Amino acid sequence: MSPNKKNFYITTPIYYVNDKPHIGHAYTTVACDVLARFMSMDGYNVKFLTGTDEHGQKVEQSASLKGKTPQEFTDEISQTFRKLAADLNIIADDFIRTTEERHKEAVKYLWTTLKEKGYIYLGKYAGWYAIRDETFYKEDEIKDGKAPTGAPVQWVEEPSYFFKLSAFEDRLLRYYEEHPDFIAPKSRMNEVKRFVQGGLEDLSISRTTFSWGVPVPDDPEHIVYVWLDALTNYISALGYPEETEDFRSMWPEALHIVGKDILRFHAIFWPAFLMAADLPLPKKVYAHGWWTNEGEKISKSLGNVINPYDIIETYGLDPMRYFLIRAVPFGLDGDFSKKGMVDRLNSDLANDLGNLVQRVLSFVYKHSEAKVPNKGAFQASDKEILEDAYSIVEKVRPLISENQALHKYAEVVWQLISSANRYIDKQQPWNLRKTDVHRMETVLYTLLEVIRCLALVIKPIMPGSMDKLMDLLHIPEEDRFFRALCEQYALQEGAPLSKPEGLFPRYVEEKD
Repeated sequence: MSPNKKNFYITTPIYYVNDKPHIGHAYTTVACDVLARFMSMDGYNVKFLTGTDEHGQKVEQSASLKGKTPQEFTDEISQTFRKLAADLNIIADDFIRTTEERHKEAVKYLWTTLKEKGYIYLGKYAGWYAIRDETFYKEDEIKDGKAPTGAPVQWVEEPSYFFKLSAFEDRLLRYYEEHPDFIAPKSRMNEVKRFVQGGLEDLSISRTTFSWGVPVPDDPEHIVYVWLDALTNYISALGYPEETEDFRSMWPEALHIVGKDILRFHAIFWPAFLMAADLPLPKKVYAHGWWTNEGEKISKSLGNVINPYDIIETYGLDPMRYFLIRAVPFGLDGDFSKKGMVDRLNSDLANDLGNLVQRVLSFVYKHSEAKVPNKGAFQASDKEILEDAYSIVEKVRPLISENQALHKYAEVVWQLISSANRYIDKQQPWNLRKTDVHRMETVLYTLLEVIRCLALVIKPIMPGSMDKLMDLLHIPEEDRFFRALCEQYALQEGAPLSKPEGLFPRYVEEKD
């Protein structure tokens, strides 16, 4: 870790292992990967965490139905999430499992700390509980025997330890006011504030009716509530309770990316636990929306769960990554449709970007001896588009580092691609070849430089394709960072170029 760089810590939620991964898991993980790659290329020390949440009654039941022990079951399902991360070309630094000893020890330490500070007491819980959500619900949240999520609930009465959540009502509201960017997007902040203003009840944080979890210190009949257990992963992965360098430097810079369905746990319970333990809070919690499938809510009962591997096999990994980022404003709900996917692939990738790259590199390879042409004297039109290319990160940086507006980042980059396509159509290097070879070389050099800059700025979204493009341009690994978006790192005249290869073939539906 470089002491001269700023730090950035990004986390996915840890994924619950009661079933196999689907498009929602892929979406969150890819979004985090794009953010992690962008910040790393922009010169930050980056730590990127993902993993699996493996305790709780639901896991115990799922394992039993499969005829396996909970550990056997979680070992198997956790591996599918680890494999998905690798298959999505994710650069996570750590994959944490809540069944690891480093995590369980951190949970016990946090519990003990909260109890010593007087925020945990023993009582009795009586109320509604949804096993599917691993969540307690208030009476007024239950409709037709179901939780707000649609999960069935059951009445539970058992001895329980409680966390004094009610003591943090005013403190949380004050924190939200003093840190208006703590929860994003803004609509989610308003939602959380309303919930807290409605009054907080003390939270049941232990269970006695099952055994798969972290035993409560000094009272092993109780199992630590799965959400107190799970949320602790964000600091156990940094070495908590030890005062590690990672914990000191990374934790205050933490950005939690979560689905909107688990916002309450991350924006209310988690900050309260941390406040009670006198620990710093994360920098931001960002809640994104849900995906539908061809306009319908995704559910196992409808049989329309989207398997990310099916999309990768049909359309390719980078096109899928691009679609997930571009197709919906980050933070809102989105719809996955085959038509939408094909339109983006063919229009944005094959036509706009792929065609630009292919015709420029092919023309240079054929008419400039497979070398970077001489740049000659730039005209105003050349300087203008080069300036746009060199300053592209200045335009997208605030969208990413401040607002996590991933879709806008892609939109701004595609504006530069459109400018490059207009530039080549106006300059017509194929005609210049007959009338003004020197001008043709300058135009081609300018286009190659714009393509180099595009490859750099698009890499966080489509790393495999853009590395392939930079290989064709013979750009060294050490120059594949945003600091190279300037004239100092420009392509050298006469440098060799590889034979171009198509990056994004058009998708044509197979006929029956």
